[in-house]
Amino acid sequence: MPLRVHHLDCGTMCPVAGKLVNHRGTMVCHCLLVETDRGLVLVDSGVSTADMANPKGRLGAPFMAMTGLRLDPETTAIAQVKRLGFSPADVRHVVLTHLDLDHAGGITDFPHAKIHSHSDEQAAALAQASLVDRNRYRACHFTHGPDWAIYRDVAGGEPWNGFSAVRDLVGLPPEILAVPLPGHTVGHAAIAVDAEGGWLLHAGDAYFHAATVDPRRGAVSIGATLFERAVAVDYAKVRQNHARLRALAESGAARVFSAHDPDEFDTRRRALAS
Repeated sequence: MPLRVHHLDCGTMCPVAGKLVNHRGTMVCHCLLVETDRGLVLVDSGVSTADMANPKGRLGAPFMAMTGLRLDPETTAIAQVKRLGFSPADVRHVVLTHLDLDHAGGITDFPHAKIHSHSDEQAAALAQASLVDRNRYRACHFTHGPDWAIYRDVAGGEPWNGFSAVRDLVGLPPEILAVPLPGHTVGHAAIAVDAEGGWLLHAGDAYFHAATVDPRRGAVSIGATLFERAVAVDYAKVRQNHARLRALAESGAARVFSAHDPDEFDTRRRALAS
């Protein structure tokens, strides 16, 4: 049965030279809240209430200077869950595209939830092996001892719309799937949800500008391209992912969107309201 999905912006950002990234000069942290018969599921979690209260200490001064994150605790996932009439305890699972600070920070507001991630991503986040990793993965987001559900060998997963490495997530209905797309990070994934109106694919940071998968949006901005190249661990894989996601979007088999494009977020919110 298709699932009911709520689209949440869990951390609006006004980055330096934002107009070079997209025409609006802002970015969102697009998360999903999915209602299932096994409780609520978050797809990505944005930043937490603790991050909002101590942004430089928890997220780091470089991140704050670069992104211009708006410090509004009412935009956190937990605040939006409450406004929708749910209890935070109803969130049983958080399925993460990856563990970057603006995607995984919010898990600290749901300490009872099971946290789903790829093993390579978790290992990199916990090892903190380089300065780059220490900036993108913040140790404070994992010190509470998350209840991990870790996926290792996904190569034998069941095919889905031309993507061969897919696995159902433990404890969740088959309408929610993980689609590994390494490149932005070592264990990055997209998350597919069979929602009302058809399949959604939350592509995380597999791309940053809507025109990457939808040529009707014009041209991909130079700022988005340069930023994407700068933060990718394997840009060749990122480019391969672009082609695969564009083909999927053009096929109409799923509605593809990324984590940070504000136009895509507004499109999905309008579709939900119609």
